Parts: sequence; C-alpha cells; structure tokens
Amino acid sequence: MGAAFKARYRRNKETLEWYDALAMAVAIIALVFTFGVRIVKVDGHSMDHTLSDGERILINLLKAPDYGDIVVVDGYTDYGKPLVKRVIGMGGDTIDIDFEAGIVYRNGVALKEPYTAEPTYLFESVEFPITVPDGCLFLMGDNRNNSTDSRDVSVGCVDERDIMGAAVLRVLPFGKIGAAE
Repeated sequence: MGAAFKARYRRNKETLEWYDALAMAVAIIALVFTFGVRIVKVDGHSMDHTLSDGERILINLLKAPDYGDIVVVDGYTDYGKPLVKRVIGMGGDTIDIDFEAGIVYRNGVALKEPYTAEPTYLFESVEFPITVPDGCLFLMGDNRNNSTDSRDVSVGCVDERDIMGAAVLRVLPFGKIGAAE
C-alpha cells in the first residue's frame, strides 16, 4: 500500500506542477495582451496597398509613435472604429500639401512616400499649411485619395493620448504575415 500511495502522490504532484506551469503561462499571455500588445482589425481601404480591409495587425501598446509609423487611433471619432493611419507630422511640425502636384511637405521638405497608393490630390476641410499642436499627431492614410484622416476636420490633429499603439506585424491573413510598415 505504501508504494501505491507514493506513485499516486508523485503522479498528483506532477499533474499539479503541470497545471501550475499552464496557469503561469496563461497569466503571462494575459498580461502581455493587456499591457504590451493587441491585435486590431483594419477597417476600410484607407491604407491600401500597405494594409488591406479585414487584415489583422499586432500593435505595440508601449511604443511612442514616430514619423512614418502606422498607428491605431482609439475609436473616439464620429467614425466610431479604430483608425489605422500613418504618422506624417508631430507637435510643432508644419504640414503643407501641394494638391496639384500631389506632394506632402513637412517643415518645407517634400516627403518621400513610397508606401502611398498615389499622389495626394484629395483636399478635405483643413486649411494648409497647418502647424501640428504640441502633444498631437498629423496622420494620413496611404491610400490618400480614399482616406478620412487629419486633412478632415472630423479627425484633425490627433492627441497622442488617443493612440492605442504602433503597428509591428501583420498577423492575418497567414499568407501575408510580416512587418507592418
């Protein structure tokens, strides 16, 4: 009886250790997805051809946005859903757009934008040039002529506190997994 008890005790101990390891892994994954990363669905065609409607991206919740980053704006706008856009200007920058030539300027320098679907011809309701207020970002979609972004007063310059995070990886569809840039 002593050997059977020891075998059962050892088996129960191993099972409890396995459950303990599983619980720890679940807790770590929950913490990472709560405070570190999140998966967001791209809604619409404003980021074509960089990101397409329905794709899923992994965003880093801790990274401060920088020029050229693709960021996700919390759904505070009338649009109601998270906006996925690219950082064009930061606090203190002056943004100007030549809508006839389709060129975007930051602080008087034309931006090199190989990621755009086409030149920027679509004028919205914001008057240019515009100086981005401190603590805000000027955001634009890569599909410039099919994007509601900072050129429209309904979005305008976005407070940095409304940025959920910066995109780091396209995770769906599986055939297109890779860096989101």
